[in-house]
Amino acid sequence: MGEQPYEAFTAGWARGPLVGFDTETTGVDVARDRIVTAAVVLRVPGVSNDVRTWLLDPGVEIPAEAAAIHGITTEHARAHGAAPAVALEEIAAELAAHLREGVPVVAYNAAFDLSLLDAELARHGLATLPERLGHTVTPVLDPLVIDRWQDRYRPGKRRLGDLVAHYGIQATDDLHNADVDVLATLDVLDALVHQFPVLGTLSLEDLHHAQVGAHHAWARNFNEWRVTQGFEGPGASTAWPVEPARG
Repeated sequence: MGEQPYEAFTAGWARGPLVGFDTETTGVDVARDRIVTAAVVLRVPGVSNDVRTWLLDPGVEIPAEAAAIHGITTEHARAHGAAPAVALEEIAAELAAHLREGVPVVAYNAAFDLSLLDAELARHGLATLPERLGHTVTPVLDPLVIDRWQDRYRPGKRRLGDLVAHYGIQATDDLHNADVDVLATLDVLDALVHQFPVLGTLSLEDLHHAQVGAHHAWARNFNEWRVTQGFEGPGASTAWPVEPARG
């Protein structure tokens, strides 16, 4: 038998709608930092991308190092950004509506963006995604987790830009703009399904649970390696796709 074409493996979720999500922030602490920009992109493969973006006034100073990455200064956010509670409610409502319809959320390093979103919602007295859904956030597709799982032994870094380069994706603009990052993330997911066709044969439920296990195994191995190198600190969390709330 000859090799089956890619299309033979994509009769399920990979041909259906996907909702991409990304944020740019004041920092990398999911419990304390704030969302500055966000993008939600509804993609119907081969048909269209419906892009929504938000600029927030986070209510705190945006550190210079963060502004250098995403280009949004404190002054710009204060002058042009939406009130956080208003924007966060719109973002969460959009994501929850798609998840209720079974549309998977696609996010690169999902545990960061989804955990930060929940922390922000709680900070402003708004319902978190799990509270809106009545269950854990699922299904989620994380190209970072999938790439580590399917190509475990490939050397090199695995930032979004690294995967864009590895899979030969042409980004339309510089990364670190939330909407550009979402589109690149969706393109990386498409490349992963082409590269590893078995992904397209799995149900979204099975694929979600496989990522939970894959991330847990990666984090455990990474933390064991850290110990052998003498590194201190908490290391990588084994939780995916959302960090448990801190008490």
